[in-house]
Amino acid sequence: MKTALVSGITGQDGSYLAELLLHRGYFVVGLKRRSSVICTERIDHIYDHKNFRMEYWDLNDPGATYRLLLQYKPDEFYNLAAQSHVRVSFDVPEDTINGIVLGTTRILEAIRYVAPTCRFYQASSSEMFGDNPNIPAAGFNENSRLLPASPYACAKVFAHNLVRNYRVSYGLHVSSGILFNHESPRRGETFVTRKITIGAANIRLGNQKIIELGNLEAKRDWGHAEDYVKAMYLMLQQEAPDDYVIATGKTHTVKEFLETVWEIANLGDLSAHLRFNEKYLRPQEVPCLLGDNTKAKNVLKWNPKYNFYTLAKNMYNNDYNRIIKEKRGK
Repeated sequence: MKTALVSGITGQDGSYLAELLLHRGYFVVGLKRRSSVICTERIDHIYDHKNFRMEYWDLNDPGATYRLLLQYKPDEFYNLAAQSHVRVSFDVPEDTINGIVLGTTRILEAIRYVAPTCRFYQASSSEMFGDNPNIPAAGFNENSRLLPASPYACAKVFAHNLVRNYRVSYGLHVSSGILFNHESPRRGETFVTRKITIGAANIRLGNQKIIELGNLEAKRDWGHAEDYVKAMYLMLQQEAPDDYVIATGKTHTVKEFLETVWEIANLGDLSAHLRFNEKYLRPQEVPCLLGDNTKAKNVLKWNPKYNFYTLAKNMYNNDYNRIIKEKRGK
């Protein structure tokens, strides 16, 4: 039985990845930062699985990383932890950079010294391409120029290059997934897609009247997290480590996502419920992110199951049904 360490286990990606690995017969050790509120809602359904265990861990504690590597001797380590909200990274840049940059460094050093055969996955980000105005017709690929436009993106670029450095310098099996925006019903409620689906469900149910948003013209390449964690897994099954863009190859504006959800919810006139709020604007905006998934499709044989519409429908229906269930439970 293979063993995998998954940091950020209580997040969207961590929970979907844990499900996938358990289904494939892994022993999964989920790593979580200690907090006064346990916040395990996304993994409650697997918490008592015989092949799952949760351990407290922190990106800033290298001793804990060494201890866990020595204790579990993992075959794979998926690094999904760290502050991941781009807008928030402008407010807490030092914390964001420290977690992503030094946290990744600490894990790579620990693997290098005590678990050199452990395969490592790094969560890189499409935000690394930033406000690059030269977008190829097919989208950004693994060799496109990186022009990060936020503290979060800058930190991700550093960690991404560091992974390559450790791969070349020490021969470690370390790979980075340059994931474009991936959403799901488990996406954090502060992210724009969940703001939209929760807002639409509440408006439909008469719980609120207005939804406040920022930039509606930003274009993003949106996929489903359930599809994207499969790509993470496939990267670590390859004979040779490498970096891969994971994307759908299609872009839609925030406004298009909003309009699609409004249509699914059958809410009628959007303008009657929409309000602009500048607090949701970034100091430096990223106008368009489009990914070229050719390499992932050819090498990993990866193909997403969800499209833009089915993603929006899945998220809206989940929030609508959840809110009804919570209201009945009161």
